[in-house]
Formats: sequence, structure tokens, C-alpha cells
Amino acid sequence: MAWVCLYIAGVLEVVWAYSMKLSAGFTRFLPSTVTVVTMMASFALLSISMRTLPLGTAYTIWTGIGALGAFASGILFLGEPVNGLRILAAALIVSGIVLMKLSSTY
Repeated sequence: MAWVCLYIAGVLEVVWAYSMKLSAGFTRFLPSTVTVVTMMASFALLSISMRTLPLGTAYTIWTGIGALGAFASGILFLGEPVNGLRILAAALIVSGIVLMKLSSTY
């Protein structure tokens, strides 16, 4: 159950990061509200997953999901640039997440 909570927390991190961008510095009501609500839910689920998962594992995977999701969202929805170095950086993040998951005994 901790892994499911962690995965959902990571997806919610992507949602709040994207909606924060759309909030234009918290000047737009709906994206600002989505940001705050999904941020609180993401933190709550992260804290639930940390009841059983080690801090380093949970936090690394949570931020990794968020980083990769924000990277992909920026490319897909905001027209951010794609180049070899950015793809390499994303691949290294994925590698780190996989290694962290494989090294966890939980």
C-alpha cells in the first residue's frame, strides 16, 4: 500500500507543479486552487508512504516522479524544448529511481 500511496503522491506532484505554472504566480484562482489542493494531497500521501518506506527511498522516488512528469508536461503541453542533453538528464533520473526501488527491501 505504501508504494501505491507514493506513486499517487508523485503523480499529484506533477499536477501541482503544472497547475502552479498555469497559476501565473498565484494570480489565477482555479489553477492556484488546484495547486494548493493537490500539493496538500501529495504531501499527505508521501507522509503515509513514509510510515513504512525509508525516507531516502520515498523522497527520491517522489521527487523523481515529479521531476520526470514535470519535464514531460513541459514538453507535451507547454512547448518546452527537447534536446539530447535534457533527454539524457531524464534518463539518468529514471535510472536513479529504478536503482533506488531495486535497492529497497520494502
